[in-house]
Amino acid sequence: MNGVDRRTMLTRSAAVVSGAAVAGALSGPLAAAAPSASGEAASAAPSAAGTGSVVRPGDPRYDMLTTGNNQRFVARPEYIKMVRSTADAERALRDAVRAGKRVSVRSGGHCFADFAAHSGTQVIIDFSEMTHVGYDPKFRAFVVEAGARLINVYEALYKGWGVTIPGGICYSVGAGGHIAGGGYGLLSRAHGLVVDHLYAVEVVVTDGKGGVRTVVATREQNDPHRELWWAHTGGGGGNFGLVTRYWFRSPGAKGTEPSEQLISPPSKVLVSAVDFPWEQLTEAKFTRLLKNFGAWHAAHSAPDSPYRNLSSLFNVSSKAHGSLGMFTQVDATVPNARKLLDDYLAAITAGTGVTPKALTRPTGELPAMPQLAEPRTLPWLQATRLVGTNNPVITNPTSRGAHKSAYMRKNFTDHQISALYRYMSRPDFKNPDTMLVLFSFGGQVNAAAPDATANAQRSSIFKMCFQTFWQDEGEDGYYLGWLRDLYEDFFSATGGVPLIDDSTDGCYINYPDRDITDPRRNRSGVPWQTLYYKDNYPRLQQVKKKYDPSDFFRHSMSIKPARGCPPPPPPSPPGAL
Repeated sequence: MNGVDRRTMLTRSAAVVSGAAVAGALSGPLAAAAPSASGEAASAAPSAAGTGSVVRPGDPRYDMLTTGNNQRFVARPEYIKMVRSTADAERALRDAVRAGKRVSVRSGGHCFADFAAHSGTQVIIDFSEMTHVGYDPKFRAFVVEAGARLINVYEALYKGWGVTIPGGICYSVGAGGHIAGGGYGLLSRAHGLVVDHLYAVEVVVTDGKGGVRTVVATREQNDPHRELWWAHTGGGGGNFGLVTRYWFRSPGAKGTEPSEQLISPPSKVLVSAVDFPWEQLTEAKFTRLLKNFGAWHAAHSAPDSPYRNLSSLFNVSSKAHGSLGMFTQVDATVPNARKLLDDYLAAITAGTGVTPKALTRPTGELPAMPQLAEPRTLPWLQATRLVGTNNPVITNPTSRGAHKSAYMRKNFTDHQISALYRYMSRPDFKNPDTMLVLFSFGGQVNAAAPDATANAQRSSIFKMCFQTFWQDEGEDGYYLGWLRDLYEDFFSATGGVPLIDDSTDGCYINYPDRDITDPRRNRSGVPWQTLYYKDNYPRLQQVKKKYDPSDFFRHSMSIKPARGCPPPPPPSPPGAL
């Protein structure tokens, strides 16, 4: 499917997927929760293998399971329920609903906010043991359980069938949350977001009256649960129910051959990793370097751009780190791949007088890759392992971190780069693990309409993540204050946040930032829901009203049911969000 144009895929998809209604039992490992003609899933008989542990205080595993990858957020739940099957998830939810317990949901534990680990949660439902990846012939789609880590998803799909999804770099992110928020990575400019290939989702929901059921929702036009599928194409995790499984089939896929049902990655990629030393940078050179990056993406982010097969991650690190690191990948099988890469690297450094060096130390998502100072051709999976499995800054499980995001639709303003330079080069700021990540966007991501999926940002040229990491709780105030000041200065012209306008396109829900909900920090007057979901938020509220009318699944940035729903549940215990 490498040669299928994304616009063609999207326009053909309605005809392709509107044929048969989802019905009948699934085969093999999916039979445990096979969808019926109504979209409901049949429960399997409990088994020892399909029932996970209940971990309570005093269990040696408890402390490890009360927090995720960001040590700023720690819960003290009554218990953690480890889930091993859909039937197990149903039982876990039914028990919590009947007992009136406040629930939070976790797959990989990489949430940037307190959605899973917060003071009010009484039960954490953990899907990290649901890791199966396989092919389902009934759906003509690949199934991925919610707890599967991204690197394992890529390995299983590619080794088994030569296919993949265009997901993220970080190897240990769980599929559950990554997909629900939209999902993107180095292949997204060529193939769109992860959710652009989502065919179905299995969700355990509650009706607000104590009832629990499992629903399989597909993108079929005649599926009565289609809106639940749509809500999981960018609506964010922890909002509608317990996601147990996803199914993937690319729009436009034909036939019955598994290898033809999902996109294939390039067999080989041409990769480059370079450093721009701070010692070579003046403010003028820093400005030119970043404006070069922005200008290139403004010129080459159309869905049909010949550069859609090239994607770059640029870590604009603090001066305390010593350098700015950039990794670039291009499909080595497309014509003139080396010229595309060379022209890109030349465009980034044009007029700066900066000489790129080897990337000799880790920075953010990037490991040290000195061997790629001169571009090399590698098998795609090998390059994916190289970048994804050795990024100690972003995946350090002992760190505390803060993150803020923005989608950019135009190049940087002079004020934005001036603010960034001042904060990143401040002589009293000594933290090397601080960076603004610039990630190539656009291309086939921008081929979809804003309401085609719940992820509405479909006209951006690059995405940004402001982030810093530290170790000591006593330094929280300092680093949170520094990052807030930078971000709000950067967007001072628009009330301290990236608005929905001709220059920016709001924020990414998979990089949640509670500050955006605070009018002291978000002084734009624009609700945080609009910045993350744009015009799709009212539609998401209607889905919430239908599938979670009592707002049982909630967190500090959750979707609220549309008005007219039943009364809210009893007040949460003290300390709950």
